[in-house]
Amino acid sequence: MDRSVLVIGGGLAGARTVEALRGLGHDGRLVLVGDEDQLPYERPPLSKEYLHGRTAFDTAVVHPERWYDDHRVELRTGAHVRSLDAAAHLATLDDGSTVRFDAAVLATGSSPRRLPVPGGDAALTLRTRADSDRLRSVLSDAPRVVVVGSGWIGLEIAAAAVAAGCTVTVVERGALPVEHAVGSELGGLFASLHRDHGVTFLVRHEVAEVVLDGAQAVAAVRLSDGRVLEADVVVAGIGVEPRQSLAAGAGLTVTEGVVVDEHLRSSHPDVYAVGDVALAYHPFVGKHVRVEHWANAEHQPAVAAASALGMDRRYERLPYFFSDQFEMSMELTGFLEPGGYDDLVLRGDVPGLTFCAFWLQHGRVVAGMSSGVQGAIPQIEQLVRSRAEVVPDELRDSGTSLSDLAARLTA
Repeated sequence: MDRSVLVIGGGLAGARTVEALRGLGHDGRLVLVGDEDQLPYERPPLSKEYLHGRTAFDTAVVHPERWYDDHRVELRTGAHVRSLDAAAHLATLDDGSTVRFDAAVLATGSSPRRLPVPGGDAALTLRTRADSDRLRSVLSDAPRVVVVGSGWIGLEIAAAAVAAGCTVTVVERGALPVEHAVGSELGGLFASLHRDHGVTFLVRHEVAEVVLDGAQAVAAVRLSDGRVLEADVVVAGIGVEPRQSLAAGAGLTVTEGVVVDEHLRSSHPDVYAVGDVALAYHPFVGKHVRVEHWANAEHQPAVAAASALGMDRRYERLPYFFSDQFEMSMELTGFLEPGGYDDLVLRGDVPGLTFCAFWLQHGRVVAGMSSGVQGAIPQIEQLVRSRAEVVPDELRDSGTSLSDLAARLTA
């Protein structure tokens, strides 16, 4: 095939896209453009092993540099696509150079939200290798750290700061950490886990100002109720926004992400989107969803690559997420939205952090989490996909084999 394909985005999604294209037999020109002056890499280690200093950055790199040469991928790092003309099939970079394409794949990812308060620009965020390097450096001095937001990134940063010997306070506008993601019951579990390791939680509070000293360094955080927290470092973990301005400028349909179908094709037939930026139609739930997790960046590219080459593929994987905090290592799969369940079933040793959690709606499992239980995620996925009604007591009973139960309900 002599079609020219342009992939925009130098993260995991971009790297997997060019890999899939070559693997599926694309023999034409292949260009990968990434903003960062780095080989494409995975982001989860930035808030986990790499931030803790347990692994080298090389372990996060998707392919060594030689791989791109061997597979005839024109890799342009430290480059930025300024504009995309979908009708003319032309991309223009900041340096004025252009790339013509027959198909383009947007893997532009997302950007962390900044604190919208006076002094908020002094708060650190975590998205890139440079961010993680800077954060690890400042944490090594064991400062007083204030983390704003207690989503997954905020909690992982708090855990890393505690491990580095810092005094950590988490400021959360809601009632519990990760409550929006897992509900109040398990939100309380994560709160207890962090408090047991010395983290202070200030819930139902908002930051009004990051107070700077005469040298423009962080000195404190002032809350909306007037309370002042002394601090040396402030980290904002208040979510991300899809990097969709390039798509919007190209006239593609965008809302809360680049709108794509189950083939990951956008409103222009030759432009696709994968990863954090993609608001993709999911056949299982019958609506568009945008998932800001590693699994989409890992697996969506194979579908987009196949679609760009004229193959009939659909993206139907269930969302998947994992997190490591202190001694807890958890995985979650399924569709769990705020208020999207009416029952929570816990199975196993919850205080000992060796358990499974199942969120049910109308008697059916819509999502499940595994903490310290090896091999449970495939069975949980079977339960979700079965759409079968379950007996909560049977699901709760550790004496009932989860694999047997999943097999019976999917038979």
